[in-house]
Amino acid sequence: MRVAGQRAITAWSWISSLLLTGSVVTVVGFVLIKSLPVLHWRLIFGRTPPLEALWRWAPVTGGLWPAIGGTFFLVITAVGLALPFGLGAGIYLADCADGRLKRGLTLLFDVLAGVPSIVVGLFGFSLTIFLHRYLSARIYPSLLISALALAFLVLPYLIRGTQEALENLPNALRLIAPALGATRMQNIFRVLVPKALDGIAGGVLLSIGRCAEDTAVIMLTGAVASAGLPKSLLGSFEALPFYIYYISSQYRDPQELQQGYGAALILLLVCAVLLATSLILKNLLARRVRGW
Repeated sequence: MRVAGQRAITAWSWISSLLLTGSVVTVVGFVLIKSLPVLHWRLIFGRTPPLEALWRWAPVTGGLWPAIGGTFFLVITAVGLALPFGLGAGIYLADCADGRLKRGLTLLFDVLAGVPSIVVGLFGFSLTIFLHRYLSARIYPSLLISALALAFLVLPYLIRGTQEALENLPNALRLIAPALGATRMQNIFRVLVPKALDGIAGGVLLSIGRCAEDTAVIMLTGAVASAGLPKSLLGSFEALPFYIYYISSQYRDPQELQQGYGAALILLLVCAVLLATSLILKNLLARRVRGW
């Protein structure tokens, strides 16, 4: 009976893996096939020569280069704002808080992780109105407001990912460094955090993907269809998710819809680049930590 149960679980695991892999391949293949007719440099740079767009920051019209740049700036800013607070709160919950306080904060962050993105977008929009009304400096929907809203959106993922990664470490590992005379902070940052980097990186990767794909937040807080490359944190910007939404809902001919599929494929590539970069940085940080 036990052998039959193990075989059933193994078979179900293989079936689930094949279904998941097949779904991903089907979606990516569908987007790739639909975007093949428009996959050339004009999709990215329009009528502007690529070298001029890259080195001289020449205006790009009819291409996705401003949306690609805006997506990179948006994700890096949002994750950069959320990461210190997410790591700090996760470490506090895992190694400092206890009792009712820990249970209450854990429940709060779990609830925040389930808040719809449109609600966070409305929060960012309301924050813009408040700042515009009560500050002497005029604040409008901008890259900074969108990044702040996205940082709030992904903060629970970073906190809970860090907390779970640290709590899953064996108790013996927590006792070795203090037994040798290490302080609490030395134990956390020299022993526990380096050992939990893989789990922490999982929360960071999830946050990067969440920031790169969200549309509801940025369409309420600063994304504009033809803003060009962001000139500052307080300026409007373009982003690939908003472009895809805009084209798919208002396309005038099949060629424009194909450009939307091309933008979707480029968004997948942008996410892949961001995720690969974060993994490389994680590995470099892990090597440096081990060398201390």
